[in-house]
Amino acid sequence: MKRRHYFGLATMIIAPLLLISSCRNSSEKSEKPKIVKPKTTAMIKDNARGIINNTESPHVKLKSIDIGDCHWTDGFWAEKWKQAEETMVPYMGSLLKGDIGHGLNNFKIAAGLKEGEHQGWWWHDGDFYKWMEASMYIYAVNKNEKIVQEMDEIITIIGQAQQDNGYLSTPIIIRDDLEPFSNRKYHELYNSGHLLTSACIHHRVTGKTNFLDIAIKHADYLYDLFVPITPELERFGFNQTQIMGLVELYRTVQDKRYLELAEQFINLRGTYEINDTAATKGYPIGDMVQERVPLREETEAVGHAVLALYYYAGAADVYAETGEKALIDALDRLWDNVTHKKMYVTGAVGQTHYGRSSRLDKIEEGFIDEYMMPNMTAYNETCANICNSMFNYRMLTLTGDSKHGDIMELVLHNSGLSGIGLGGKDYYYSNPLRKIDGALDYEHMNVEFPERQPYLKCFCCPPNLVRTVAKSPAWAYSKTEKGLAINLYGSNKLETTLLDGSALKLSQKSNYPWDGAVEVTLEEAKSEPFEITLRIPAWAKGSTLTINGESLANVTSGSFAKIERQWSTGDVISLHMPMEAKLIEGHPRIEEVRNQVAVKRGPIVYALESPDLPKDTDITDVYISSNKELRAIHKTDVLGGVTTLETDLLIRKDALKSMYNEVSKPKFERFSTQLIPYYTWSNRGQSEMTVFMPVIWANE
Repeated sequence: MKRRHYFGLATMIIAPLLLISSCRNSSEKSEKPKIVKPKTTAMIKDNARGIINNTESPHVKLKSIDIGDCHWTDGFWAEKWKQAEETMVPYMGSLLKGDIGHGLNNFKIAAGLKEGEHQGWWWHDGDFYKWMEASMYIYAVNKNEKIVQEMDEIITIIGQAQQDNGYLSTPIIIRDDLEPFSNRKYHELYNSGHLLTSACIHHRVTGKTNFLDIAIKHADYLYDLFVPITPELERFGFNQTQIMGLVELYRTVQDKRYLELAEQFINLRGTYEINDTAATKGYPIGDMVQERVPLREETEAVGHAVLALYYYAGAADVYAETGEKALIDALDRLWDNVTHKKMYVTGAVGQTHYGRSSRLDKIEEGFIDEYMMPNMTAYNETCANICNSMFNYRMLTLTGDSKHGDIMELVLHNSGLSGIGLGGKDYYYSNPLRKIDGALDYEHMNVEFPERQPYLKCFCCPPNLVRTVAKSPAWAYSKTEKGLAINLYGSNKLETTLLDGSALKLSQKSNYPWDGAVEVTLEEAKSEPFEITLRIPAWAKGSTLTINGESLANVTSGSFAKIERQWSTGDVISLHMPMEAKLIEGHPRIEEVRNQVAVKRGPIVYALESPDLPKDTDITDVYISSNKELRAIHKTDVLGGVTTLETDLLIRKDALKSMYNEVSKPKFERFSTQLIPYYTWSNRGQSEMTVFMPVIWANE
């Protein structure tokens, strides 16, 4: 394999510690000083768990716990995490390291260790890095040294593939007919962002610098290439994972250049004419790639949902460091637009596969007009849903507002988990809210399938979902200025250090999300008073809170309940959240769900699936009555152990056959059945499914 030296650097030493000149492209050179990094990897090696993530970020209200401080012990999330450890991550690794997923092969070919051609999409490197990141979250808890040994072997190969100037994207390295940063459809910065993030997590968990050194070398290359920006390169930062990666690298090594470059990628949006050029050929332009309106002026979520939400998440990371009011104001507006006008009841986003933005730009896999929410053709890419949880996690840390924790939780329990089968080995790319047999021609669609698949050629979603499950313990708690915040519920143990340096140990017991009872026991705490806050979801009206059996007043749903006191070992906080099943009605402008309802219990959205109906019953012939009881029954032998909702539904027997029909009094037959959690659908063979059902409002 011929190693090519891209954008070769012409160097000239003019003073100690000053390096000048980066060749921007084959025809233009620009000179500038290169700032000396204040920390080397050797200097930060012994501080691996300190200057990282948002712990030192000045504009963050909820600071992250260290990865590994919390682990799930029992129940829902413990089972999901254990499956990630034993099945999801190993199985995904077997794909990506072998001839099916190609990921490691591409790095070997780029490194000259193997003959062959690049396989997979342009962004496949990034998907491989996401799997590596997931592996590190697993290692942070189980401390299986074989994981680190395997990562070291892979990192050595990645380092050999990296070009001398720091460039690293295997499709371009392998193919002699392509040049770096010649067309943005090659997604080089997407690969960059996941490289930087994965390397920082690897360093944070292991303290090693072998992967971090690769990331720093690559980030230095990006800075030399993009600062100052040239017209030829100003439109390349559209898939904004690099913003998150650069900010995380800045937090890790404290080199301000990386934060400067991250902010530049935000500032570029809306500063140039939206025309096709050689650099954009073959990929949509405008709203699709978040480039028409400056972010600080934007009022509407548009375009590709993943590109949009990665952008928002990256901007949230930048705000955490800079505190720029215009950024947080824009993010608040966009959050409101997504959540209240373009998000599904499952927390899913990205209403369509193909369409137009409100400004009439061609878009794919993304947002369309407000309240335009199709069910059967809802795209709801798994990546987009996960990105929604990532964005809301960041907004939760910035604002301390529980509404962001509610959306994060909604995605995690519904439209996130629906992207993977109960066995942990099969994947959905899109997550509709209704499926009707024969209604869609899957053979002529790019990524949708009638059932989950063991491998998706576009493999961005599976590792995104798996790394989220693997890092879920790190989202469960946050450190606050006065103590600790509890963000997510489920049985776990926490052993951490508060911001003042004091040790804290506690355990949480709960059968959440099937039960709303939560018990938190203090096992070790400082003697001085401090605060523990608990997120009370907006749906949990009527929640009660006690300490050692004594009731607390003013528990308000949709907020954090704050308890400040002098704690003692053995203190018990008991939270009870009512878990009655509720009917959910859409906004009247959502035409597809007029006179229909969904069913939600706690954070779980439910669905009706055809295996629970009489044979040959069409899902569209089923109605729900508003006065029928929805009985919650936990069934260990159904779909891996879930709480179902048993009820009587009405099946219309005079089914409508024509496009339009005269109205007569419908004939119904009552049928006793169950509703299942939405995330578990399509695990019993091909079937029909619906979240929304037409409702008969009964007064009896």
